Amino acid sequence: MQDRIKPLVGVRNFRDFGGYEGAEGARVKGGKLYRSGHFGEASESDLAAIDQFSITVQADLRRPDERERHGDRWPVEGVRRLFSDLGRETDAPHVNFLKQVAVDAEASKGWMRAYYVEAPYRPALVETYTAWFDHLADLHDDEAALVNCAAGKDRTGILCALTHHALGVSMDHIFVDYELTNEAAQVADRLPEAREYFNTMLEKNYDDDVYRPFLGVERQFLEAAIASIKDQSGDLDTYLATTLGVNTAKRDTIRKKLLA
Repeated sequence: MQDRIKPLVGVRNFRDFGGYEGAEGARVKGGKLYRSGHFGEASESDLAAIDQFSITVQADLRRPDERERHGDRWPVEGVRRLFSDLGRETDAPHVNFLKQVAVDAEASKGWMRAYYVEAPYRPALVETYTAWFDHLADLHDDEAALVNCAAGKDRTGILCALTHHALGVSMDHIFVDYELTNEAAQVADRLPEAREYFNTMLEKNYDDDVYRPFLGVERQFLEAAIASIKDQSGDLDTYLATTLGVNTAKRDTIRKKLLA
């Protein structure tokens, strides 16, 4: 799937995360699973393009304050929207971190690792992750599902990794898809603008590397989430079953619908 990245105008990191080899040599169907950043800045051409993907389920992992701040320009009728009203914040947690007296690149990476350790057990994410798998089990042949958050990389990245694992995708390919964010979100191109924006807002003089973890991804971040799951639940399958309700029967149903 060389064209899995969909170059939209106002929606970042939009891509198809199907196409990988799954359980027993079957392949995850293309055109069934999508991931992206938020739709608050979607252009008219974006909306027309998205309308062609037959998306009927949207798992929006943003906090309620993010949904209010970003908005959502995706008025597709008939889309089942999944979200949680838990976890409201006054300011974005990463912005509060960046307001500290002194921050360097390693501190930013450490903050992000710590976030990934906690994320799989955050009640708001558990609520929407659970609903996502419930709806995948009920997905019709002519329907597709999408998961997004603000940037489509961290909360979304963890859920996509869990979805891939449930479908039998290898850990190597799980990380390939995860790290594709850096290309799909054009991190290298956006860093200078992001640095200028945040330095002006925060009255700081940080360099690009301080902000890089908040625009892109690193393998160590997803590794931290997986290690946290193994530490607290034993393994990914147990976490899926006991925390998200993806028992063997539901997993098998999802595989029948999404593998070919």
